[in-house]
Amino acid sequence: MVDETPDAVDPVEHLSHPDSEDLADILADVEPIDRPAKLQLPLLAAGGLIKSFGGLVAVDEVSIEVAKGSITGLIGPNGAGKTTLFNLLSNVIHPDKGRVLLDGEPIHQLQSYQIAQRGMIRTFQVARVLSRLSVLENMLLATQHQTGENFWLTWFKQTQIAAEERQQRDRAMTILESIGLAHMAHEYAGALSGGQRKLLEMGRALMSQPQLILLDEPAAGVNPTLINQICDRILAWNRDGLTFLIIEHNMDVIMSLCDRVWVLAEGRNLAVGTPTEIQTNAQVLEAYLGQ
Repeated sequence: MVDETPDAVDPVEHLSHPDSEDLADILADVEPIDRPAKLQLPLLAAGGLIKSFGGLVAVDEVSIEVAKGSITGLIGPNGAGKTTLFNLLSNVIHPDKGRVLLDGEPIHQLQSYQIAQRGMIRTFQVARVLSRLSVLENMLLATQHQTGENFWLTWFKQTQIAAEERQQRDRAMTILESIGLAHMAHEYAGALSGGQRKLLEMGRALMSQPQLILLDEPAAGVNPTLINQICDRILAWNRDGLTFLIIEHNMDVIMSLCDRVWVLAEGRNLAVGTPTEIQTNAQVLEAYLGQ
């Protein structure tokens, strides 16, 4: 996993993204989509999150909310603490202080696999695939709560297990078809391009039937054609009821997909609002451009 290193949080000179000089033009040109506000209680809510590495505070009293059925964006300059926040939300690392609620229930003391079982799945900046297994096998590994996981039941419920396996293979192939990878189902996952690996990771996340997916830079290092495909899939799955929280440096992706955008800088909350509000926020522009 490629994570944000703590020593990149404090110095102001590290805040500028390599393409930050173009940010003002990008934000001005992008047509944001401001969707109607969701009225439900947040599906994911975190408050007062603090994480220090040695004497350096990487995440400092950060709060965030994700409405059920929304596509929520998380942006900020390099070193702002975005991936560290993702790691805290999914409990890959434990917060020093603060709490995380999923559908109103605390999850910050659960293990990562227990959080996944409750319906929140995350992806990583660098897609993690098992290179020497086929694309289809990678998909099937993500299936949860299978009868065949119990050793003794493999002896007494063979018919049921076989039926479940057929059902899961059909489901996996349907998802692979939707992301354009069905023709590579029996190829080694190691043969996929970077963009295809990200599509596979997203498809694999769907195999666990989550209610919320945390996407860490789904467009990073991906060619424009596949970026469009990834965005189309996110919108389609969102229309089907899936909720997303997305870290992304590509402002076209954030501004065209998201209902609401949260901004971090130097490990703290800087701003939150609709895409229109964020693209005209002077503090956000200053944080990116270092003015």
